[in-house]
Amino acid sequence: MSTPTKDRLPWYVKLAYGSTDFGFAFTDSAIAVVYMIFLTNVVGLALEAVFLITLIRMTWDYVNDPIIGFLTDRTRTRWGRRRPYLLFGILPYGIAFTMLWWRPPIAGQVWQVVYYTVVWLIYDAILTFVSMPYFALTPELTQDYDERTSLTSYRMAFSIIGGLVAYTVWLMAIGERTPENANHIFVTAAIFGAISALPMLFTFIATKEKPAYFSQARPSLRESLKAARSNRPFLFAAGIFLFTWTAISVIEPTLLYFLKYRMNFPDDTADIVAGTVFISALLVLPFWLWVSKKTDKRKSYIAGMLFLSAVMCSLIFIDPSLGFPVVIFLAALAGIGVSAVHVLTWAMIPDAVEVDELSSGHRHEGVFYALVTLFRKIAASVAVSLIPLVWKISGYVADAPRQSESAITAIRIMIGPVPSLFLVGGIIFAIFYPLSRAVHYETRQKIEARREMEGAAGG
Repeated sequence: MSTPTKDRLPWYVKLAYGSTDFGFAFTDSAIAVVYMIFLTNVVGLALEAVFLITLIRMTWDYVNDPIIGFLTDRTRTRWGRRRPYLLFGILPYGIAFTMLWWRPPIAGQVWQVVYYTVVWLIYDAILTFVSMPYFALTPELTQDYDERTSLTSYRMAFSIIGGLVAYTVWLMAIGERTPENANHIFVTAAIFGAISALPMLFTFIATKEKPAYFSQARPSLRESLKAARSNRPFLFAAGIFLFTWTAISVIEPTLLYFLKYRMNFPDDTADIVAGTVFISALLVLPFWLWVSKKTDKRKSYIAGMLFLSAVMCSLIFIDPSLGFPVVIFLAALAGIGVSAVHVLTWAMIPDAVEVDELSSGHRHEGVFYALVTLFRKIAASVAVSLIPLVWKISGYVADAPRQSESAITAIRIMIGPVPSLFLVGGIIFAIFYPLSRAVHYETRQKIEARREMEGAAGG
């Protein structure tokens, strides 16, 4: 089952394609790691207000993502179905991210809630318009099982670098999370917004869509949703994706609280710890690519999640007296599991596209990736809405130098056992994931045979 020449991609195409995920990963991580603190400590919103904003945004995503995915499946231009969204989304994407970090001269929490709700909804819509077509390019660029994992590895390398920059350079650049520093945070966000948007131009230039795909008949929304619902491998891959990224979305914002209030480390320690996680994840990307080739994506995922779950659960037993070196060691171990999350959850999704094409005769990548994007946003929304409520119940006091024992206990539970439970959910879905390397190869062979028959009949 070696990769046919026609399915191999030049390294520079993989590089140009992968570069765009730097921006998406950076903005996602920047929001995940510090936006809650920005809204509470810089803007001054109550925790209940942050919960309300998140709830409204989450509800909007349920409608926003599938509709945009459906629209891109129906898009027909001389540039293709996906690439035009990247070209024309560069400027709106950068501006929308920047406006998230503006503290407008508005008096009263009600109008502040209105502003941040509206600007977050706009940002989410633009993000979906550019990110979902970008993700949907993966199954179109190559149909090979292992080449897709390689392409995803390039993309995930940039994704991990984007997360690393968000946890290190971004945190250092914005400085203190205080009302007096609001203008500096806004200017810094504008600079990083521009940097995040620019790589979309590289992807647009370097990649090409297959004319056979965007010359297909336009599917109806009902047909697209039916295709996703009836695609068993996609449903299991989506379950894996949802549970795994919910775990990551809980870990990301909790990490700062864990280091500050449980371990009693200074604020700048978070940069080093997060940097260790991301550097470790980046270095072991080739390892997971190798393991996937030697076994398959399902087995590699299960091994990676069992390892990550064990590392996260160990954090609940870490005593502050053990000091910084132990935390750095555990961060490096966690990076091994985080690397598996980045590569393998994404690499499973495109293989389901061929199952769809074999059963329906059409490809619905737009809706498939729209649903996956929706699941990741649901995961983030669960974390962002759940954590403020847990903090509130536990007696957490915003910006206090010390927290109560009940609050620290809640932080320990949220950094270890809670994400581990979500990871176990992903493992259960992976156990029953039906699309192996052999099954995918057989599916492709059947599609090729049908195309040859249709071509002969047409001739």
